[in-house]
Amino acid sequence: MATIKDVAHRAGVSVTTVSHVLNSTRHVSTAVRERVDSAIRELGYVPNAMARSLKSNTTSTLGMLIPNCSNPYFAEIVRIVEDRCFAAGYTLVLCNTDDAPERQSVYLKVMAERRIDGVVVVSTGAAGGDSGGDALARQLRGLGVPTVLVDREIDEPACDLVETAHMQGGLLAVRHLLSLGHRRIACIGGPAGVTPSEQRIEGWRLAMAESGAAPGPQGAGALLWRGGFTSQGGYEAMHAILRTTPRPSAVFVCNDLMAIGALRAAHESGVHVPDELSIVGFDDIELAAYASPPLTTVAQPKERIGALAVDMLLERVAGQRHEARTVVLQPELRVRASTARHTAPADAKAEAPATSRRARTP
Repeated sequence: MATIKDVAHRAGVSVTTVSHVLNSTRHVSTAVRERVDSAIRELGYVPNAMARSLKSNTTSTLGMLIPNCSNPYFAEIVRIVEDRCFAAGYTLVLCNTDDAPERQSVYLKVMAERRIDGVVVVSTGAAGGDSGGDALARQLRGLGVPTVLVDREIDEPACDLVETAHMQGGLLAVRHLLSLGHRRIACIGGPAGVTPSEQRIEGWRLAMAESGAAPGPQGAGALLWRGGFTSQGGYEAMHAILRTTPRPSAVFVCNDLMAIGALRAAHESGVHVPDELSIVGFDDIELAAYASPPLTTVAQPKERIGALAVDMLLERVAGQRHEARTVVLQPELRVRASTARHTAPADAKAEAPATSRRARTP
């Protein structure tokens, strides 16, 4: 592997001159710069990034922690963040915590060792609780680099935050179903204690309360299931819902991945969506428009979330801003083919005369 001394020898200059060309730390004539650049290309020389970072105290590297890389919502956010980082001249180190606080802690230590300039964090589900959130906040303070939280809040005033108004999204979803005449509306939530899930469920509860729609004889809790933010969880929860009596005419599902599982469960049970059951998801992942039927969902502004997270982080990295900033973005409803106006089932009384007539037929 070529060294900086090899480059200096090939270009006929000193090692110091090569260093000035690489780091733009001193004016070097155009002719000398061209000789150095030519020697670098010919030898395939790659500068030692760690050594350069020790001198400049920066690495042009940002970190990102997400709880589940198999969730399309997080995958789409990562793509936006990575593109924004690349355009700004930064590389991105991505870590999947699998919603495990222990892995989250280990990866933050690894990022500290790599001397990252800043980090974007979507915390684990457990971090939403008191102890988990406190532990994460302490570790982020110890990391000592600018941090932007995305989607999930923790009690750490030094961190920036970008998130969607999740409760407002829940209100949008359920108000849409109510406007279509649905009154018995179930909800499939995410993991207990995860802030976005709890806020979306709260939106469901508020919309039901403000409409006066009776959630059932046992209250709203009787219509709430948990799906763990996975397609399998949504599938299992929907099968449970379809076994209830009376069956809901609509379901608000707190993310699209669960909603896709719910659609499959309805299909397997012979329940036609949307004629017999309306379904609304949350996130507007790319797959939502290609589900069968295409999924009505609450869209999170993913492009803005990813771009703002990087821009806010780079502001802090560059020292342009020191105080923490919170940005809450508004969701939008995307109406597709998985919701329809509620039509009450045929009145049982209407069948009684026909039964009587059949009984009188000789």
